[in-house]
Amino acid sequence: MSRVLVRSRRGSRDKILRELPGAAIIDVTSKGPDPWVRFSPFYPHGTIPVPFTPDRTAQSVEGVWQALKVFETADVDATKLDITAMKGLKRTVRRFGRCLGHREGLEGTRLLSYLDARRRIYLPTYTWVLENCLAEELKQLNALRKEQDLVLLDYETNTDIENLAKPLSHAGVIANALVT
Repeated sequence: MSRVLVRSRRGSRDKILRELPGAAIIDVTSKGPDPWVRFSPFYPHGTIPVPFTPDRTAQSVEGVWQALKVFETADVDATKLDITAMKGLKRTVRRFGRCLGHREGLEGTRLLSYLDARRRIYLPTYTWVLENCLAEELKQLNALRKEQDLVLLDYETNTDIENLAKPLSHAGVIANALVT
């Protein structure tokens, strides 16, 4: 069976091909081509359930992640759930101060740690999208990986959910879904 690897989109395709001749290189970022751009957490699939918030959906995974962030000077921001433009989603410490955690739902009283938020908000939300919106594209990636090494390009390359020093790579979540 061929390998599924995650590499930086900022790197050189030529270097990847020298390391992995014949590999299929798929850009799964918001800058990737159709249909692979649909794997971007910023992509507006719509009808994505918001964890711990019955009867509320979001347009994108990133919208959910950003909406539930709580900062020193700002609580949740439900407007992020409705953004379809693949931009204007980020909420930063520069603007709102230190991130205190992610709220367990729009109306929740509990703040989740970064690791718990990855486990209980990001992964379930992204997995829901993989299963409910990207099943055909996953089949295409699986077919590719059966014939050749598959390299998924992402801006982030951290595939370890417990490594909190760097943002988690959604390409790593895809790779994991393909391997299992």
